[in-house]
Formats: sequence, C-alpha cells, structure tokens
Amino acid sequence: MTSDSGHVEWVMNINASEFKAKCLKLIDEVATTHEPLVISKRGKPLVKLVPVVDETPASMFGYMQGTITIHGDIVAPVDDLWSAESGDEDDFYTSPPSGDDKK
Repeated sequence: MTSDSGHVEWVMNINASEFKAKCLKLIDEVATTHEPLVISKRGKPLVKLVPVVDETPASMFGYMQGTITIHGDIVAPVDDLWSAESGDEDDFYTSPPSGDDKK
C-alpha cells in the first residue's frame, strides 16, 4: 500500500474477533511502532487504528531567534537633534494658514 507522499506504508490487518481478544496488546503495539492497524469484519475494512500524534502547536516564543543582527549600541542616545528640538519643524506641524487666502 502506498501513501500520498509516495512511500510504501505497511498496514497490519486483523479481523474484529482477533482484535477483541488481543485489544490491549495491539493498542500498545500501535502506540510503540507508530504503524496503523486496520480492523476488518467479514473481510471488509471497517476501522483504522492509528497512534496519536502530538498536536500541541510550537511555541511562538523565540521563533525568530538568530534572525536579527544588531550593529552598534542600540541603547545610547542619538547625536542628531529632532526637528522639534532644533525648531526646524515640518510644515505639517506649523500653525494652519489664516483664512484670508481662501476665495
């Protein structure tokens, strides 16, 4: 039997009455080997027993570790004056023009 990824996957088949007799042992075996088990009744596959995969999402904390490089001192004050400090503010921050220019 092949899976979607193209590799061969061996699946153990067992009939329901044999599964009933060996249930706990087969569950432990599936959990240990991580191989699925198909349970059949009268030759027809009914149920697939698979091991539980850990579905806890990976923590987002630290996922970008090692992706940023710091150059220089990021704590020291910057030598450049801000425009608000130097009095050279942008036109955006100056007072609005008087209403005399409107037509």
